[in-house]
Amino acid sequence: MPAYVIVNIAIKDPERYEQYKRLAAPTVALYGGRYVARGGCAEALEGSMIPKRIVLLQFDTTERAKQWWDSPEYREARGIRQSCADTDMIVVEGM
Repeated sequence: MPAYVIVNIAIKDPERYEQYKRLAAPTVALYGGRYVARGGCAEALEGSMIPKRIVLLQFDTTERAKQWWDSPEYREARGIRQSCADTDMIVVEGM
């Protein structure tokens, strides 16, 4: 069953965030993931969520998404993102 990683990112340091993007993309592919949405226009339709930069990733399974997030290959990129942005990230099973 496919799984989606949904990310809402408030970037504090755009220059460092560009470094994060360069490092993160190859790790997503390495774990069989793909970008479905990456920073396009996003707006709230209902509720209290204020979308910032929205990224949507698709993986084959929830387990594979978690393996990517916790992987040694993604570790450096994750640290950079955590230092230059405030992030909400979830994984949800698809259909």
